[in-house]
Amino acid sequence: MPISFRMSAIVVGCVVALGGMAQADEEMDRILDAAMPYMHHSCESMIANYGDDEEKVAEIVRLMAAVSLFNREIDVLQAVPDEAEREGLKDEFTEALEEACEADPDALLAGAVDTAVKDAFD
Repeated sequence: MPISFRMSAIVVGCVVALGGMAQADEEMDRILDAAMPYMHHSCESMIANYGDDEEKVAEIVRLMAAVSLFNREIDVLQAVPDEAEREGLKDEFTEALEEACEADPDALLAGAVDTAVKDAFD
């Protein structure tokens, strides 16, 4: 089953917005609490459960991306100060996430998101 993340531009926009605030421990605790119920999902099970709700998929991916950014100690606004370059980051993230999920639909979504974050910043 091909997996498509049409809402990925929204997701990455939110990730970019979260990048600057991912350093705050209190905010990170809130994000972790919100993300925890979804951490067991694979790419495929997330689509099976929430595929009809693009906003929910975007929320889940955004939370997982915020965790990845925090764990990797990446401040998006500091790492990529140029707005045009951040726009390109959206495409790189989207492509990497789609590739990871298409290559292994049973992979944990959190792992696919982390790989996409890593690839986007390499």
